Amino acid sequence: MSDQDHHQDRGPADNPGSDSGRSVVDTDAADPAVRAIVAGHGAFAAGIISAVEQITGRGAVFLPISNAGLCLDDIQGTLAQALDKTGARVIFTDLPAGSCTMAVRRMIRERPGVLLVTGANLSLLLDFAMQDDVEPALAVQSALDRGKASMAVYGA
Repeated sequence: MSDQDHHQDRGPADNPGSDSGRSVVDTDAADPAVRAIVAGHGAFAAGIISAVEQITGRGAVFLPISNAGLCLDDIQGTLAQALDKTGARVIFTDLPAGSCTMAVRRMIRERPGVLLVTGANLSLLLDFAMQDDVEPALAVQSALDRGKASMAVYGA
């Protein structure tokens, strides 16, 4: 699959919060209290962070970034800028083989200590958001365990 194939969500219809179709969050306005970045397709990041905020009031620990309208190099640059600006060392992405994940995987070769978690779900982010005083690696492991445990099938 080419880089272009990963960018199916390019227009404002795919990102209702964007006027221009370009939905990358302005990292210049990032809050230094951000502990992790959530990156994904369309409005995934903003939406799931909104849910964290509604449930815990702690949505501000995450910075949302969308891949809408961006090529792989742009995503990588945006994520690198966000890491530098916030000091965050954890990035959650939506899909294991998505463009955000690919960008992070390329980037972390040169940034030891940055943790990537793919397949992010709400349970995982809620757990991470509630661990203010825990080292990022331990918080990520706990959140990953919670996220995995939250998945179930009923009625099969």
